[in-house]
Amino acid sequence: MKLYYAPDTCSLSPHILLRELDLPFDLVRVDNHAKRTADGGDFLAINPKGYVAALRLDDGRVLTEGPAISQYLADLRPEAGLAPPVGSWGRSQLQEWLNFISAEIHGGFGPLFNRDLPEAARAWWQGRLEKRLDYVAAALHARQALVQDRYGVADIYLYAVLRWAPQLGVDLARWPELVHFQRRIESRPAVQAALAAEAHA
Repeated sequence: MKLYYAPDTCSLSPHILLRELDLPFDLVRVDNHAKRTADGGDFLAINPKGYVAALRLDDGRVLTEGPAISQYLADLRPEAGLAPPVGSWGRSQLQEWLNFISAEIHGGFGPLFNRDLPEAARAWWQGRLEKRLDYVAAALHARQALVQDRYGVADIYLYAVLRWAPQLGVDLARWPELVHFQRRIESRPAVQAALAAEAHA
């Protein structure tokens, strides 16, 4: 398998998962602006959407969208318990969280990356995002993980997108539960290995 990624993006989530599951893979860096891979390839030929993550299987099939990739990977090693079984209530809860993180947290950070966003619009988007973070913090108040209180796919995705907060002016100190959550996830060896690999690629 090949994981196409760019540093400081949501592709960190499937990258961490590959390491948590100890699956064999090659890491291919993508220049998000030029749409070229580190080996000189045209990334748009791999993912016409033009953004990471993309996972190319050994048979040439390509899967895109981080939450879909992460569930696919987790199901390759179900014994690891990083995603509840397909068809279970837990799996529906996982999909609920992945959709919420994707639309409301990941998507909520999106406008804040726009340096030309008028201040009033930025304040509106940030306020909206902060309400969503209130919800996540409350959900984590009495538990260690989002789904069935067991570390897994949703936690990894949330960790990856919350890493954008400092650079976008969102101070997570307002939510101690999120600060503790980030520290717990970041202490994991697979997370450390993924961060190191992306920093030195």
